[in-house]
Amino acid sequence: MNFDHAYFEQDRENISKKLNLGKEIIYLTKPECQNIGLTRDDVLDITKKTLIAHGKKEFEMPAKIGVHPWDEVFFHAMPAYVPEQRAVGCKWIECYPQNPKKYNLPQTTGLFILNDVLSGVPIAIMDCTFITAMRTPAVTVLAAAALHPNAENFGMFGCGVQGIEHVRFITRTLKNLKKIYVYDVVEAATDNLIKILQPELDVEIIKASTPQEIAEKCEVMSSATIILKDPLCVVKDEWISKGQTIVPCDMNTFFDLKTQYRADKYIVDSIDEHELFAQMGYFPADKGLPKVSCQTGEILAGLKEGRTSSDELIVCSNIGMSVCDVTVGRAIFDIALEKGIGTTLAL
Repeated sequence: MNFDHAYFEQDRENISKKLNLGKEIIYLTKPECQNIGLTRDDVLDITKKTLIAHGKKEFEMPAKIGVHPWDEVFFHAMPAYVPEQRAVGCKWIECYPQNPKKYNLPQTTGLFILNDVLSGVPIAIMDCTFITAMRTPAVTVLAAAALHPNAENFGMFGCGVQGIEHVRFITRTLKNLKKIYVYDVVEAATDNLIKILQPELDVEIIKASTPQEIAEKCEVMSSATIILKDPLCVVKDEWISKGQTIVPCDMNTFFDLKTQYRADKYIVDSIDEHELFAQMGYFPADKGLPKVSCQTGEILAGLKEGRTSSDELIVCSNIGMSVCDVTVGRAIFDIALEKGIGTTLAL
């Protein structure tokens, strides 16, 4: 990474015109982040640029570190540095799968801290759930387009916040889509997704009667459910055929484990992070992490091949990288600074 101080000096000067660096930060609430004006097309552009930088190794990002107060619960600290986009910071996020049922709270909450590259001082603190909700489906649909661009049927398992955004985003990258099949173990969530999104989208959204229906009708499938050490394995391996592309963002929780091991290509967003999850017990101890073909960013950067034949079964597991968080967070900050959005707080 060949970025010297001069590359960042103009950026620091622009920020210092509106923020007393080292003495002030901007605080952005979740509604402010959501309504800041960052479009989904913007997020796709930012995320694609970030994944290419990751593929070219123009970044710094340690694998997620965390603490685990309870079984199936984790807090992750996710720092990253992407010099080309002048983005350095850290996301602190938690996942409590039982929160909605037990406390009527979201499964995921957290904060993101953005810093000045030259001096290191914090310049913003903001909600991170909007960032996560945007960058996660962006990675999924960019991978889907790179691996299966002519797909006509897309299937979505999980119809919560992430499921809704995946369906919104997929129509932007799979240009030949004719039908989107959706399924959730909570039927009301499926109905809610269709109610919200069908008026927005030209592609027909179909409520699948069973997971098997999606597996047998869709060339490309994704899942955004919950991350569990003991996978749900709802989508049976015998339903999966050669030539399909599976792009989960939940560690394959919803799919039969056999599928990931027999795939012709097993692709991941970050090898380091998948290896860390394997050490934590998220893959069977006797088998470990499936053999990794390459990383998602390497395909988008043109450094590795994705699909090379129509009958390949491909699993592309993207569990989320902080390089995408810091670049989307930086874009939100730039808009906030320009428009005067947020609350200025003293350090």
